[in-house]
Amino acid sequence: MTVIATALRAADAAPPAAKPPGMAGEDMAMITLAASIGRELGAYRPAIYWADTIASAVVGWGALAALILLPGLPVAGSAALALVAVLALYRLGSFIHEITHMKEASVPGYRLVWNLIAGIPLMIPSFMYEGVHTLHHAKNRYGTVRDPEYMALALKPKLSVPLFVAVAALGPIGLIIRWAVLAPLTLIPPVRRFVHARLSALSINPEFRRDPPEGAALRRWHIMEAATSLFVIASLAGVATGAIGLRAFGLWLAVLSASMVLNQVRTLAAHLWENDGSQMSITAQYLDSVNVPPPALLPELWAPVGLRYHALHHLLPGLPYHALPEAHRRLVAGLPQGSAYHGGNHKTLAGVIARLWAEAGSARS
Repeated sequence: MTVIATALRAADAAPPAAKPPGMAGEDMAMITLAASIGRELGAYRPAIYWADTIASAVVGWGALAALILLPGLPVAGSAALALVAVLALYRLGSFIHEITHMKEASVPGYRLVWNLIAGIPLMIPSFMYEGVHTLHHAKNRYGTVRDPEYMALALKPKLSVPLFVAVAALGPIGLIIRWAVLAPLTLIPPVRRFVHARLSALSINPEFRRDPPEGAALRRWHIMEAATSLFVIASLAGVATGAIGLRAFGLWLAVLSASMVLNQVRTLAAHLWENDGSQMSITAQYLDSVNVPPPALLPELWAPVGLRYHALHHLLPGLPYHALPEAHRRLVAGLPQGSAYHGGNHKTLAGVIARLWAEAGSARS
């Protein structure tokens, strides 16, 4: 709720007859109601996190294990297991987004367990997102060149859209190089500076450079980096010695690749990607983001763990994912049709991507 709190403080400090600087065009009714709802629904429910995470891990890793251990299955059976593995592990990996916003005390022990059952074997330890994603929510960074998670795809050539998705398919190979080759080389100071600045963040902005954290966060970084590196090196050694079969290794990479592609497609529909790099008001940031609310059911698969409410998440970034559906219902019921809130709601993934495709390569680019 930091962004909303900033807006409300600015509004309170301004004369009643004038909007404060930078607040022109703000939908203060939406912002005020959202802040109130956030206070009411902001409590984390650890039981939901644990149940959802463990179920996703059991189903995802179980389906992958079955796919590996049952090579004689009919094609349809193998395809079904592969689909289940991709969707469940994609959901499991998506909890990294929740970790970046929660305090340790909100769900005690969660970060450690998630890294053990997801972050390390998926090669995306949580430090790759912690301290990075929150920059995307900073009011003065969103949509600018300093935003690690923004690329104005709607202002770029059309080819950039399919390339944006295609590059995700190579994600597992890039991560193997990051952990098995470059991580050990970070003992060399120049390599360490390059890797930490350029290759230690799950970002999409090629201009983004990361500053390493300090204190306890840096210690966690070093531990997770070492653990992930050892895991990947051990996996490669297992393949080299025959302890891990090529088929098993290939299926693991294929499932990870498919989940990364799915996430990249979901990212295409997370925003409209229309900002030219200038700073935006809170309302403009909301409207550049996307909700795909019910009654559609498929978003629960391609935008799990609350990601279907991505625009609402930009209004209330600290709200736990299990509270987003109720917050959405209250905002829809409490705001008139003319409210900006309704402008952030879209019907389908296809519709959002079609809009992006139509905008890309236009005369504005």
